[in-house]
Amino acid sequence: MGGGSIRLGQFLKFAGILSGGEAKEAVAEGMVTVNGEVDLRRGRQLAVGDVVGFDRNLFRVCE
Repeated sequence: MGGGSIRLGQFLKFAGILSGGEAKEAVAEGMVTVNGEVDLRRGRQLAVGDVVGFDRNLFRVCE
């Protein structure tokens, strides 16, 4: 993450968790958490250290 932040939808796709279309749907349906809370904004900016949850798995945003 060169710029220090990434959007939620991009993170899900880049990390190989979901495809772009799947990420859009999962976020809209409240299936994704950021730091333990549901976030419906696919464009939410994530920072290094944030924890994204999906399907009982947690993924930490790293540089």
